Amino acid sequence: MNAETPCFHCGLPVPPNADYRVDIDGSPRAMCCHGCQAVAQAIVDGGLTSFYSHRESPSRKPEDLVPEALRRFELYDQPALQRSFVESDEGEVRNASLILEGITCAACIWLNERHVNALDGVLDFSVNYSTHRARVRWDDTRIHLSDILKAITEIGYVAHPFDPGRQEMVHKKEKSKALRRLAVAGLGAMQVMMLAVAMYAGDYYGMEDSLRDFMRWVSLLLTLPVVTYSASSFFVTAWRDLKRRHLSMEVPVSLAIGGAFAASIWSTVHGGAEVYYDSVCMFAFFLLASRYLEMGARHRAGEAAEELVKLLPATATRLGGDGEQIVAVSELAPGDRVLVRPGETVPADGMVVDGRSSVDESLLTGESLPRPRVAGEELVGGSVNVESPLVLEVQKVGEDTLVSAIVRLLDRAQAEKPRVAQLADRIAGYFVGVLLLVATAVATWWLLNAPEHAFAVTLSVLVVTCPCALSLATPTAVTAASGALTRMGLLTTRGHALETLAQVSHVLFDKTGTLTRGLLQLSQVSVLAPSRVDEARCRALAAALESGSEHPVAKALAAHVTKPPTVSELIALPGHGMQGEIDGRCYRIGTPTYAAELSGAAEPAVHDSDATQVVLADTDGLLARFEFRDELRPDADVAIERLRALGLELEILSGDAAGAVQRVASQLGITHARSGLRPDDKLARVRELQGAGHRVVMIGDGVNDAPVLAGADVSVAMGQGAQLAHASADMVVLSERLSVLADGVRKARATRTVIKQNLAWAILYNVAAVPLAAAGLVAPWMAAIGMSASSLVVVFNALRLKGSD
Repeated sequence: MNAETPCFHCGLPVPPNADYRVDIDGSPRAMCCHGCQAVAQAIVDGGLTSFYSHRESPSRKPEDLVPEALRRFELYDQPALQRSFVESDEGEVRNASLILEGITCAACIWLNERHVNALDGVLDFSVNYSTHRARVRWDDTRIHLSDILKAITEIGYVAHPFDPGRQEMVHKKEKSKALRRLAVAGLGAMQVMMLAVAMYAGDYYGMEDSLRDFMRWVSLLLTLPVVTYSASSFFVTAWRDLKRRHLSMEVPVSLAIGGAFAASIWSTVHGGAEVYYDSVCMFAFFLLASRYLEMGARHRAGEAAEELVKLLPATATRLGGDGEQIVAVSELAPGDRVLVRPGETVPADGMVVDGRSSVDESLLTGESLPRPRVAGEELVGGSVNVESPLVLEVQKVGEDTLVSAIVRLLDRAQAEKPRVAQLADRIAGYFVGVLLLVATAVATWWLLNAPEHAFAVTLSVLVVTCPCALSLATPTAVTAASGALTRMGLLTTRGHALETLAQVSHVLFDKTGTLTRGLLQLSQVSVLAPSRVDEARCRALAAALESGSEHPVAKALAAHVTKPPTVSELIALPGHGMQGEIDGRCYRIGTPTYAAELSGAAEPAVHDSDATQVVLADTDGLLARFEFRDELRPDADVAIERLRALGLELEILSGDAAGAVQRVASQLGITHARSGLRPDDKLARVRELQGAGHRVVMIGDGVNDAPVLAGADVSVAMGQGAQLAHASADMVVLSERLSVLADGVRKARATRTVIKQNLAWAILYNVAAVPLAAAGLVAPWMAAIGMSASSLVVVFNALRLKGSD
């Protein structure tokens, strides 16, 4: 084997006398070592040999990709290690976020997804090309994480648990590579433009042919590295796309650069009339510059999720029998006690067991003021202790923390494309084909009428058009807006939410936990059967029945009972109440009608129409009536006023008694309020409004309002902690500020305006630029500037949404 023969897999020279051949598509291919031979054979055995025709560059050697420490994949199957990055679903289903190394192009993404998804037991595997982050979901009874990591290594890549530091390193490498290409193109463009100015002056004032030829040859040498290095990615991607019968924007770009360079070489060698070295260099430079700026803008627009990921510290002070011990946060487990000193970041979700202080949750919830925390209250990982030391008992770590839940939901929202983005992508997909047809028609006309200008005009047509602006118009705006709202305390979890929220006409509120704080206070207990039970027994029975509920009423009842009796056969009927057996007797607690049905007794008389009331009963009759009062959220009146100022119709839909609902409605000035509604009644009201042509947003606590939240055009849940991890709502209010809803509507409307502006600009630019270029009024270098500027206008216009106004 010749030592100069490159390895088919990694591109390194094959050593003399080495024979590591692999048959790929019927042809023997030389490999440089056993490692490349094994990887190539795994690709062949998996039926994935088309990877070699799709890739942009040779794969890296396996031993370069897999450090010795990461080859012991079985370590990642250990429960102690998985706690920090693996999330459990129903049964034995697991989810993990990974980062891939060795990704060089979209073909690498295709190969990894195809290979891993084919493994038995892998339920889903997807890779984000821009971040190199992968999300894998698998059945742990059929396949282990170590098997997945080994399978990825078999095809020449390495995967490991996602780490923000590694993510930042990937971004730095991407920017560094783009900057080097840009620098070479910029230097070449400056030098070639100086020579071009001299040759333009020579055309006007006169220049000797020998001097002109010399300048052309120098321009050729200066342009060569711009074409072969800076613009090489355009040619590689275009060739790959053409082989896959796909027309991307790289195709006309490559035609323009390659055609102009080839024509310039011909003119240089044969003494032709025109050379286009300046246009080639300027086009490559401006296009690379615009893409570099776009890349930075994308990173800035999506930095909200990256900021959240970086909130948790690397180490924590764990308390144990040996005193204080500095440990990695990944080593923490539920039940550990951690000391959080003033100025330190809370390392995990948990509960304060000792100390009194204030914590800053602004990066998580948007709350500007620190919030007091005492023993027995929850602490959220990522918040900052402000005043005094706190001792935290860890309850959730890794993927179960609030920060991880927010990042997952935000990633999902930014990955989903709104309808207008899907339409723009479809248009952009056909755009390149139409462009090539137009360029062909323009070239034909000029060849028949003014052949000396045909090439320059056709070049301008190929260069000036820009479908990129169409594709960028919506995603950049949505990403920037959703990031801004997350910082304000309103998390967008669905891609369509902003688009639809901008069109809503009616805002429907649940009362308890939404307009009110949801911290009900038990104001009175009326025993209705004093001969059979006393008040203490009624409280205990009520607390036991409500033990399986997250409703504010349940929390208020549980707060007064330390050891409730054991309950079995517990049944929840949403909108009505709870039923269960205690000491062999059946009990109910809930609405007066629901409770009275158990024994057929008459409903009790209303005692206080302004209070929320629930009734306790058994099979022999009614036992007690509990009355609760709630207080409005501090900014509820401001939120309602701001929403009304936006021209929205407001309405309350509540399952509480009429008196309590009317009291809240009158305090807030809401004229339309409905009480005593079951979940299906609320859903019917939403359907009624939608049937009349209205767009509806429903705001609820996310627990008892699941049906109506699912039926609304946009659903907003009030919730933190465990509820957030399973949030099905389109948006989630992270803070206690209800007024952030008005901010959301204003930002959604601003986003819609920006998207319209971006789409209008993209369409108008192309409609105006193509005829001008076809008419010969736009020089190739002017076309290069116009194309680059059109994309930058879209991106920077979208970045205006990052503001908090």
